[in-house]
Amino acid sequence: MTIDTVIRRADLGDGRGPCDIGIAGGRIVAIAPTLACEAAEVDLGGRLVLPGLVDTHIHLDKACLDDRCPCGGSLKDAVKSVSEAKRHFTEADVYARAARTLEMAIAHGTNRMRTHVEVDPRVGLTSLRALHRLKRDFAWAIDLQLCVFPQEGLLDDPGCDAVLVEALDLGADVIGGAPYIDADSHGQIDRIFDLATARNLDVDLHLDFSLDAAALDVDEVCRQADRRGWGGRTAIGHVTKLSALPPDRLDAYGRRLAGAGVAVTVLPATDLFLMGRDADHLVPRGVAPAHRLAAAGVTCSVATNNVRNPFTPYGDGSLVRMANLFANVAQRAGDDDLAACLDLVTGSAARLMGLSDYAVAVGGPATFVAFDATSRADIVAGIVAPEIGFKDGRQTFLRPPVRLFRPEPGGMQRVGFGT
Repeated sequence: MTIDTVIRRADLGDGRGPCDIGIAGGRIVAIAPTLACEAAEVDLGGRLVLPGLVDTHIHLDKACLDDRCPCGGSLKDAVKSVSEAKRHFTEADVYARAARTLEMAIAHGTNRMRTHVEVDPRVGLTSLRALHRLKRDFAWAIDLQLCVFPQEGLLDDPGCDAVLVEALDLGADVIGGAPYIDADSHGQIDRIFDLATARNLDVDLHLDFSLDAAALDVDEVCRQADRRGWGGRTAIGHVTKLSALPPDRLDAYGRRLAGAGVAVTVLPATDLFLMGRDADHLVPRGVAPAHRLAAAGVTCSVATNNVRNPFTPYGDGSLVRMANLFANVAQRAGDDDLAACLDLVTGSAARLMGLSDYAVAVGGPATFVAFDATSRADIVAGIVAPEIGFKDGRQTFLRPPVRLFRPEPGGMQRVGFGT
């Protein structure tokens, strides 16, 4: 057996202790306590290895707009502000902002991602074209799924349906929507499922994005998933109305979602920032309880959503930080609970995206990241950043550990950034 590269002293977190990973042709060909071979070596020093972080829901096309859009308003204000800004988008502009955000995410260990891309009569296919190019240019570090969707309504936005169809013709991996924008939310859901089934695309919808739980579109999405046979191929994001339900109704929705095979993505940074703005005390969190839905059998994830724009005016692309934020909001503690929070940005997120090769295993892709952490729970508790990453056997990033400079006899050594 020929090995091109061997990764020494990798902790796979399965209790067997540090082991070596043999790589050839971008695939893992051997895993053993010690591999005797002549090959290039990388010593991980016992660091914990995971297949990588998976961001199931982000908006690369409208990232980093905080220098041109007012931030701090409601959901309606954010939609309006970005609507005006995207009239002036160019492919070069979208590409530059998206690349900046993607580089941050890669450096924080994300190597699989689904980005939602707005298409409508205002922006046309400008953002989609830019992200097609981005997908190709960054394939060395990350696998990117493109989910096209109408942010400002579909049925109530004249000409949008034609643009959406044109976007699908150009190429998309997933189709999405925002049914709460249209007066006939069920009509939009039906149309999205029509297009999805006709073109054999998964569905990923922004849904039930408010705290008024009198009526939920979750019911219609589950009905459509059942009717179309789209269980396991349908996801919904935000669903903040679920946070406003009493336990018995929430449990019933958990069972309904699990039965229909509809996955849920929770977006804690955006949902915390936008929900509950009408309250002047006892402000609701507005974050759907992914842990309780997961306990009911629902495939769940936690994701970034927006980075530095009117929907979320901060962010650095770190999914570990999102897992930690969710753990804080959901008041999770202890090794099992924190490990489950990490699963929302790793294994469970990979299942939501239908990734069949998400594992560090012989025969699989040599794609993984390493953390200086003792366990999965430790990563979340300490917001531990990964230090090194590989995709298909090629190193993609390195984050050197921080160095502290203690005083030494004769004066402190000074080292600058250019040293």
